[in-house]
Amino acid sequence: MAGEIKKILVVDDERKIIDLVRAYLEKAGFRVLAEGDGEAALATFRQEKPNLVILDLNLPRIDGLDVCRALRRDSDIPVIMLTARDEETDRLIGLELGADDYVTKPFSPRELVARVKAVLRRTASSSDGDDKIIVVEDLVINPARYEVRRRDSLVPLTPTEFKILHALAANPGRVFSRLQLLDRVQGDAFEGYERTIDAHIKNLRQKIEPDPQKASYIITVFGVGYRFRDERDG
Repeated sequence: MAGEIKKILVVDDERKIIDLVRAYLEKAGFRVLAEGDGEAALATFRQEKPNLVILDLNLPRIDGLDVCRALRRDSDIPVIMLTARDEETDRLIGLELGADDYVTKPFSPRELVARVKAVLRRTASSSDGDDKIIVVEDLVINPARYEVRRRDSLVPLTPTEFKILHALAANPGRVFSRLQLLDRVQGDAFEGYERTIDAHIKNLRQKIEPDPQKASYIITVFGVGYRFRDERDG
């Protein structure tokens, strides 16, 4: 519905962070739900069905990575992780589990609001405004339905994964840098976040490639970025 107020679930065990994020999100026009542990967060998610989750990784009862796993089992809701600077491994695991983005602590509340808006924009928009179905061997990409099938089986992709795949597949042979792919999928390429593309590409390969260790659809161009296969690849 046009003009619908988006609900954001903020999950963090630090009350002052929740209060700060709530103030900025509400000022930006969002409705904020808040929980301080993973178990309560999952219960609120199932009851309230928010539009996006901001998820701290260090949580009591159920940690953030397990919450992310549970969210991905149940839905494709956008997830933005909050991580400490020394948690690179957890951050990469979170992205591989299907989180859409991350923000490191300490963070700028204004930047976090910008990330929320960017993720919601790319989730709501149709891919590049192009509804043409793309068929490559056993892979069928349908932008109008935000759907990918391989050998007639539905491939569960997050909104970010779909946008990356469509951007590449709609331009076979064209090489995209990580920063260009970020710009395609979120509209604003935040410097320093381009390496998240690698985690999303890894996820995509696990889901669409016959052999994820020997990519046949998404080709790495070393030192530059990625491209989608074209007729020269056979």
